[in-house]
Amino acid sequence: MALNKKRIVVKVGTSSITNENGEANLRQLDLLCRVISGVQNLGYEMILVSSGAIAVGVSKMRLPEKPKEVRMKQAAASVGQCELIHLYDRFFAEYGKISGQILVTSEDIEAETSRQNLTNTFDALLENRIIPIVNENDSVSHTEIQSDKMLFSDNDMLSAIIAVFCNAATLVVLTDIDGLYDANPQTHPDARLISRVERIDEGIRTLAEGTSTNRGTGGMISKLDAAEYAMKNGVDMFITNGKTPEKIYDIVDHKIVGTLFAGRHS
Repeated sequence: MALNKKRIVVKVGTSSITNENGEANLRQLDLLCRVISGVQNLGYEMILVSSGAIAVGVSKMRLPEKPKEVRMKQAAASVGQCELIHLYDRFFAEYGKISGQILVTSEDIEAETSRQNLTNTFDALLENRIIPIVNENDSVSHTEIQSDKMLFSDNDMLSAIIAVFCNAATLVVLTDIDGLYDANPQTHPDARLISRVERIDEGIRTLAEGTSTNRGTGGMISKLDAAEYAMKNGVDMFITNGKTPEKIYDIVDHKIVGTLFAGRHS
């Protein structure tokens, strides 16, 4: 099926919507919802993939640190997801938008019956100009939050899978850095941002040093995995800084933003 050039998936990482204390960053959430609403007003269909449930849940439960026990992580995810959706619903409503929640596991994507149900849900929401908010269903799926190599990795791979699943032409990954650099910018002040990547090879992968924060779980390696999946399915994926979600306007205006991983168009 042809990609929909008017359909955009935006993925926001935990570090972009929480502060150093692990609490929800209300200013950033408000700005993100305003931008997504504004881009939708330009005629685009918007899908938001949001991390952050466990971090927000840990804060709301007043836990001293992120729990190591799986059942406590699942409890934190349950509490945090309620809080996140409440905040998203309020902020989107401020800009005249309706949002809907979709929680998925890898089984939902892979099983034929659930895939069709998921397709129907996305289609119905988007047809009615409702913004789907997608997250991994951590409360019932322990695979993601306890495995060493997570399939979705703080929702990086999930966002790529959702973009391909929904035939979106563009995926925007908002994170805590400006994009992929030719060296680690934290240790090399002269590191240069790479504006465009046509192919992910070993040379590109060697540039991806770990950049995960204490609040998120996805580093640059997981983003390259997501980019590779998106690219081979024709989806353009951008990595840019979550502090400036307004850059999404520049992306729809075809300006150079962050790092573009160019999809392979047939």
